[in-house]
Amino acid sequence: MDRLTVLDLRKKKAEHAPIVMITAYDYTMARLVDAAGADMILVGDSLGMVVQGHSDTLPVTLDEMVYHTRCVSRGVQKAHLVADMPFLSYQVNPEQALLSAGRLIQQGFAQSVKLEGGARTAPAIEKIVAAGIPVVGHVGLTPQSVHAMGGFRVQGRTEDAAEQVIQDAIAVAEAGAFCVVLEGMPSVVAAAITARLDVPTIGIGAGPSCDGQVLVCNDILGLDQSFKPKFVKRYADMHAAAVDAFSRYAEEVRGHTFPSAEHEFGMDLAPVKLARLY
Repeated sequence: MDRLTVLDLRKKKAEHAPIVMITAYDYTMARLVDAAGADMILVGDSLGMVVQGHSDTLPVTLDEMVYHTRCVSRGVQKAHLVADMPFLSYQVNPEQALLSAGRLIQQGFAQSVKLEGGARTAPAIEKIVAAGIPVVGHVGLTPQSVHAMGGFRVQGRTEDAAEQVIQDAIAVAEAGAFCVVLEGMPSVVAAAITARLDVPTIGIGAGPSCDGQVLVCNDILGLDQSFKPKFVKRYADMHAAAVDAFSRYAEEVRGHTFPSAEHEFGMDLAPVKLARLY
């Protein structure tokens, strides 16, 4: 089965076919997401929060991103695989950015990389794209800038701020990004960006006018009851289902009803010889 390419994704925008992106972090979840027909799978540095339990994405390293991307890649047959470039893997200079992107492609088996920031990241994007590596941009609420933004705050609420977000999106597209993630911004701003760019936009907390949408697999499944941002819709309550399953397992172990005969293995020994084992 052929994997979706950059050309396939750009064609979707031209044909007004919505793009489905889901964030996943391991082989098992990647298989499920791919089987569901997602167009793109993102291995996000949000794994710092979802998998590692940090309060933000900043502690995630490039080695960790390579590892998780490689795990996810083994479960993907159809979707286009994107890997996040973590904090300080591309901000020093364009040469560092290229080397980091190269590792995610060569060792993580990603098809493209994503990096946050607007005009300031244009030189890094240009360098990576010139080397033949597709890039996804990311503007608006950029989690790696959480401290500078004063928290995970919606961006572009004022006229000047909205214009800055729009210009950032234009800058990364002109630098060569084949797709741009729009996060945490008013719907009208995301709609304006989507109308102005020739490349697809993928929204998260950016309203319905984007060319596609992205959510984290754990959020879609409702695995974390404590995480309830406005932009997330839960399509299942797997938290309750998982707790129930674990509880029933614990109850059966303590009640000596698991494992039962159907879960046992036998031996090819006569009863008299088997007695010698005791």
